[in-house]
Amino acid sequence: MFKQRLITALWALPLVTVVVWFGEPWFTIVVALVGLMGAWEFYRMAATKARPLTYLGLLWTLLFIISPHLNYYRVVPLLLTSAIVLSLIWLIVVRRQREEAFTGWVWTIAGILYVGWLLSHLVALRGLNVHGPHWVFVVLFTTFASDSAAFLIGRIWGKHHLAPVVSPHKTWEGAIAGVIAALVISPAVAAFFSLPINLAQALVLGLLISVLGQLGDLSKSLLKRNTGLKDSGNIMPGHGGMLDRIDSVLFAGVVVYYFVLLLNAGWLG
Repeated sequence: MFKQRLITALWALPLVTVVVWFGEPWFTIVVALVGLMGAWEFYRMAATKARPLTYLGLLWTLLFIISPHLNYYRVVPLLLTSAIVLSLIWLIVVRRQREEAFTGWVWTIAGILYVGWLLSHLVALRGLNVHGPHWVFVVLFTTFASDSAAFLIGRIWGKHHLAPVVSPHKTWEGAIAGVIAALVISPAVAAFFSLPINLAQALVLGLLISVLGQLGDLSKSLLKRNTGLKDSGNIMPGHGGMLDRIDSVLFAGVVVYYFVLLLNAGWLG
């Protein structure tokens, strides 16, 4: 398993690095493709419990991901409102579904928000300022380091279960190793790109990325537990589906985006 994960990382990381560095529109296109694959897996999993509006969910996921290019703060409320209203209208008027209609609606909106809205923060982060691509590297490299350390140490020395009801393989030893790795990598990446952040802030950011990223991983595990599936897919050997690979990034991108906003506003010292 670890060998497969390592091989996948060896080709995926350089590709992601080139896409982030090369810029737009390629970055948004790649994020959109990743998001659509993740949303498709989400709705495939949800279909074991309900009848979500998969194609509407995919369309609004895409719209959320590209929304940072369309006046982010004005477009997002419109997208959210239209997703809620149009999905209800479709279920009531077009599908005329009575049984489990509300459950299908909830799963539809959940997929849009979980994948589309959260992933849109990564696109918004890259276009935030001149350091946008560098902040994206902080997200990706710190998350990768945290996930890899948590996986490796957890498998070798993990004995104390972190959340056995949600994910029986997650351990406290792995979680702590993930945090330590993030505390090392986050300041290193920030220093490499000369980001306007001091050591204490970089350490706090690394801690937040690791903790929120691991919570994202647990939330995906909870989704799999509720739908009775082991993995969201098998598109990435050693990792499972696309959703299995981006679950931590979804949360990490959000925390870095708002961290940078607070930093730029002078609220973090």
